[in-house]
Amino acid sequence: MILLTNIYKDALIAGIQVKEANLTVSDAFKDEMTALLDKGNKYIIVNFEGVIYVDSSFLGALVSSLKYALANQAEIVVAGLNKDVAGLFQLIRLDKAFKIYPSVTEAAERKS
Repeated sequence: MILLTNIYKDALIAGIQVKEANLTVSDAFKDEMTALLDKGNKYIIVNFEGVIYVDSSFLGALVSSLKYALANQAEIVVAGLNKDVAGLFQLIRLDKAFKIYPSVTEAAERKS
């Protein structure tokens, strides 16, 4: 299990439970996100708080999850990116695809 989930206000928080989000966990992450969306969750905050490294395969799984969410009238936002991961999101322009919040609390408060 890659994600630890809980509810805060009207948002589902999906906390990533690994320090390195890479190829070895990307398929499991995508499957778990799909399952969460299939259960009818419409606003999911992916919490990267404990993640220190992200590779392209994991980012691909995240983007794939976003596409699935949009097809199901749902929204995925990210929160808790460290400096390096935030820089990567900016470098490959994922900051244009995802709303990024400094914390889970702020993401839950700004739910659209």
